[in-house]
Amino acid sequence: MPTGLVALLDDVAAIAKVAAASVDDIGAAAARAGTKSAGVVIDDAAVTPQYMTGFSPARELPMIWKITKGSFRNKLLFLLPAAVVLGQFAPFLIPVILICGGLFLSYEAAEKVLELFHIDETNKHEKPALDEGPGREAEMVSSAIRTDLILSAEIMAIALSEVTEQVWWQQAIILALIAVVITVGVYGAVALIVKMDDIGLHLARENEGIVASVGRGLIKMMPKLLAAISVIGTLAMAWVGGGLLIHNVAELGWHAPEHLIKSLSIPLVTQAPQAIAGTLYSIIFAILSGVLGVAIGAVIAPLVHRIFPHGEAH
Repeated sequence: MPTGLVALLDDVAAIAKVAAASVDDIGAAAARAGTKSAGVVIDDAAVTPQYMTGFSPARELPMIWKITKGSFRNKLLFLLPAAVVLGQFAPFLIPVILICGGLFLSYEAAEKVLELFHIDETNKHEKPALDEGPGREAEMVSSAIRTDLILSAEIMAIALSEVTEQVWWQQAIILALIAVVITVGVYGAVALIVKMDDIGLHLARENEGIVASVGRGLIKMMPKLLAAISVIGTLAMAWVGGGLLIHNVAELGWHAPEHLIKSLSIPLVTQAPQAIAGTLYSIIFAILSGVLGVAIGAVIAPLVHRIFPHGEAH
């Protein structure tokens, strides 16, 4: 075989190895970044079904599809280019943006806790009027897309903080991958949640025996499922919000909150078996971060309620 061809094949093999390594790096980085933003994703899935309240079942899926398209625009057309530019030219702003996101999530979590215990209900949400006109549908879709923009910005900022060591095109691919996967996952789950009672009703009406029992079970389960999602969303917001605040104020040079949480967490795991000590420490750290997040949010919430009364903050 001619020497030149051998050299060419060696070059091709080397390029293929580099490309494969890059794909592996991108996949691993995307997985890490996606995991970090899991709390915001849960919040997104828990919040969205409320925008379908009061509409006929026939309008629910079309509304979700409109919101999904708006979410893709938010992430891919607006936030993705902004995130790549930020990562290249102003990465020092990422901790500041994440602190703002942490404050927002902590406020959201604390607001739900305050409402649960009937404390400071000045901003308690009113139930929407049962008006199915096109004007109200457009209003609800627009409101959902605005909320998605805020949550998507937090997701992209969290993801960007995990891939700052990548070159710009790898950042773009990772963020685009996360955007697509999260959007499909969130709104696919929302569609399933919203239509679950209709599925149960169909099974109960059109079948007998076990299948009908399953349908009736789905109908009975839905209120509990929605309540559970709300609780999980609140816990996730508190955990992620508190964690963002602790880690990013440390990035800016203030380590006292992080040291406090560590000093409280470490004594609780010193007697634990070594095999589970690391996991137990992470759990305790997350719980204490969530408590701190709710405490900070409880200070912010009354102030926000008085500046933006009657739900205008959302």
